[in-house]
Amino acid sequence: MTAPVTDAEQKQWEEAGVRLELDGELATVTLCHPERRNAQTPAMWRALAAVGRSLPGTVRVALLRAEGLSFSAGLDRAMFTPGGIAGERTFLELAASPDQELDEAIAGYQEAFTWWRRADVVTIAAVQGHAVGAGFQLALGCDLRVVADDVQFAMKETSLGLVPDLAGTKPLTELVGYARALEICATGRRVGAEEAVAIGLANTAVPAAELDGAARDLAAALLAAPRGAVIETKALLQGAGGRDYDTQRAAERAAQARRLRELAGIAE
Repeated sequence: MTAPVTDAEQKQWEEAGVRLELDGELATVTLCHPERRNAQTPAMWRALAAVGRSLPGTVRVALLRAEGLSFSAGLDRAMFTPGGIAGERTFLELAASPDQELDEAIAGYQEAFTWWRRADVVTIAAVQGHAVGAGFQLALGCDLRVVADDVQFAMKETSLGLVPDLAGTKPLTELVGYARALEICATGRRVGAEEAVAIGLANTAVPAAELDGAARDLAAALLAAPRGAVIETKALLQGAGGRDYDTQRAAERAAQARRLRELAGIAE
């Protein structure tokens, strides 16, 4: 059983730019440094990872949103400066680390971006304004994306001489295909709301003033369906890309057998 979140933990997370609110089966995670356009730091990533670990088992839907004009302007550029961010290793220090240490550091950062795809929770990103680099990848971490009509997605890592390494390349490729994913990443160009919906990057686009309402309506619709059926369906769809047709059919049969037995009250 997950221990309840303490006030001290909540305060620490908010100082890092993350707020967690629990309302029954819905968890709302808010990026709350609007004055910095929700620029991301290792402290924010640690807070996001801790939020994921702390969610009670009763949570069925997690809604990720952000305060201010921008969802997230991406990585805090102070990490590229010699002074860096107080208490954090600079990129130069990371680059000088031994291979295993560097790999472990990046894996730790990735944890903030990966828990959104866990099988027992459906996740929604409500995205407005700029979602750049790490911000883009955080939105990609979620199962579903509702965007404001002013959204601007961009993957700017290559312009900095880097690659997208926060678990965003696989979902982006799955959503839009290899060729378009390569073009978006390699050029760093902006993808607006209309194109995002057209290429499958976003589920829907709404006026900015309606974004929170649209995302919460989607969350309510997801919560209206039986939990077991949603979990089994998510697992089937997540695994479909790695299975051939017959293997997927077998997975469907096994999942349906579990559902029928649970509904009949004879599940093991």
